[in-house]
Amino acid sequence: MSEIKIFRIIGNYKKNHKKYLFRKEVRALKEKDALEKVLSQITSIGIYRRQINIQEVKEISLEESQDHLIRELSE
Repeated sequence: MSEIKIFRIIGNYKKNHKKYLFRKEVRALKEKDALEKVLSQITSIGIYRRQINIQEVKEISLEESQDHLIRELSE
């Protein structure tokens, strides 16, 4: 059985001529699944995928996670 991992995805997007940075932490089995989850969350606010620039996708440990919900679910 596969182990669920924690990924941190960092990037930016443009909306109304302003540039916004984001950092999301998600739980997923594969890096591709984590990226898809983050893209779907961001596009739900009216941003097109072509406006999103992903800078880094990184697998992190439970101790590195700063999201309290992720920490609670992973323990």
